[in-house]
Amino acid sequence: METATNTIDPAEVAKFEAMAAEWWDPTGKFKPLHMLNPCRLDYITQQIAAQFGRDLRAPRPFEGLRLLDIGCGGGLLSEPMARLGATVVGADAAERNIPVARLHAEQSGLEIDYRHCAAEDIRETFDVVLAMEIIEHVADPQGFTDTCAGLLKTGGLMICSTLNRNPKSWLMAIVGAERVMRWLPVGTHDWSKFITPDELFTLIRKAGLDPVDRKGMVFNPVTWGWSLSSRDLSVNYVTASVKR
Repeated sequence: METATNTIDPAEVAKFEAMAAEWWDPTGKFKPLHMLNPCRLDYITQQIAAQFGRDLRAPRPFEGLRLLDIGCGGGLLSEPMARLGATVVGADAAERNIPVARLHAEQSGLEIDYRHCAAEDIRETFDVVLAMEIIEHVADPQGFTDTCAGLLKTGGLMICSTLNRNPKSWLMAIVGAERVMRWLPVGTHDWSKFITPDELFTLIRKAGLDPVDRKGMVFNPVTWGWSLSSRDLSVNYVTASVKR
């Protein structure tokens, strides 16, 4: 694999460094991710099962699959993937996230290979690459997507989630989540770096992958929970693509 240009944005890394110790506090700065996690996991597990013909009712349905969680943070996705049997590598550019993730995995009795590195530093290939809520924080979205594609085996699956760019997402993610609800520190997101679904599919196709699915992740203020939607991709959404 050729060495790729580093797509890390140091200012974005610094934001998450400052919050590292709170990853596993469901009422802390990562409360939105804890709330969103069941919805994310539902999509991820269904897509992996469909792509690799796995039965989610089995005790360890992802046994034998190698999975890379880019921007793993404290391990909110890496840990359930490991419990489902996958061999997991978690990578994060924010150095302080890694000891937090390692300690929690050890306490949970899980073996996860956590690394402080950029995606571009990895010289292996995987069956599954997760790039969840990260592409809106990188310096070069196309370069990052190209890197993800290069990390996939033929037939591999990339799952990528991000935020749409429109007036509603500015109102919900910037004004609502950061300024009104105080779910995230002000400045966590830069609305100008949000990516529309069509733009993301263009990035994915240019990287040599075939988009196979996309769904919205919609917050319901009545039930105070998240659900997947085939129609509403107006704010949070997630995509699946395959390396043919």
